[in-house]
Amino acid sequence: MDWSQNFNSYSGYLMSVKVIFCNFTCFFSQTVIKKSRVAQGVDMKEFLNTKEVAKYIGVNEKKVYFMAKAGKLPCTRVTGKWVFPKKLIDEWIEENSRGVTSNKKAEQREFLLAAGSDDPSLGILRDLYAARKTSAPLFFANSGSSGGLAAVRDGVADFALSHLLDPETGEYNLPFVRTMISSGVALVPLFHRELGLLLGAGNPLGLRTLADLGRSGVRMINRQAGSGTRHYTDQQFSKLGIDAKRIKGYDVSVATHLEVGLKILRAEADAGIASCAAARLLGLDFVPLTRERFDIVIPKARFFSPGVQALLEIVGSRDFRSRVEALGGYDTSDSGRMIASS
Repeated sequence: MDWSQNFNSYSGYLMSVKVIFCNFTCFFSQTVIKKSRVAQGVDMKEFLNTKEVAKYIGVNEKKVYFMAKAGKLPCTRVTGKWVFPKKLIDEWIEENSRGVTSNKKAEQREFLLAAGSDDPSLGILRDLYAARKTSAPLFFANSGSSGGLAAVRDGVADFALSHLLDPETGEYNLPFVRTMISSGVALVPLFHRELGLLLGAGNPLGLRTLADLGRSGVRMINRQAGSGTRHYTDQQFSKLGIDAKRIKGYDVSVATHLEVGLKILRAEADAGIASCAAARLLGLDFVPLTRERFDIVIPKARFFSPGVQALLEIVGSRDFRSRVEALGGYDTSDSGRMIASS
């Protein structure tokens, strides 16, 4: 065997050793990292990949890559892939929405923040907005109608979603806006919707009215304090002379319409008040109680911002209206038309 064959054989041997060593090093490093994280009490579920972050903040993956490379998102690279600590992503969202008290700061925000009421159709609005490939992603903070108005008042949210009914005037939202915010906002209907009792399929207990929730053995699931639905529920109980605290389950609350339905679907409750759309999506029975107006409440300082104008254009579009009405229980004839200002 001449020297070249010896050299080639020796080189191949070195290459094999190098591959084995690299594989061992990689395995050892990953093992140490995993053990270190376990020792430090770090749950790997607290780390998100690009696809998970995109879904979490409501943008496409390309936008996440762009923001990561530009240093606009808290992240790091591990074995060539972007990794995002969920806790830091949450802090990033909070930091970008805190203390926005001037028009200049509002215009510099990385996203639009909506705060307030919940509805099953809001995913449609977010998807249509994201499809515009705008540079300002849209987020929803489910804080209830009262919380949404407070967020607009404090300069935290770009707009609120509210359906608060004033029993004295029969007017939605505007009396509360005047009390909480004083002036400088516009009201634009997102839609009208049907609100009513969600019941198990076939209505096994034969519940027909809100008063039936006071019957012995009936278990209610409530909405959280501050929500427009809870506000309506308490008004109606008071009007009927019903001591709400005597109703089983009144003190048990959830944050969304779909959660109300899921509690009933899992037989953890017999009835709750939510939208017709939630009942249809989950195959539950529905007894209508009222038709309510669901408004977008926009500070005038933000009304003509590009993001809000793009949002209003979508709300008034045929695409949005047809998709929402297909869910059932909605009337979009006034969607996107400003009806009041203060």
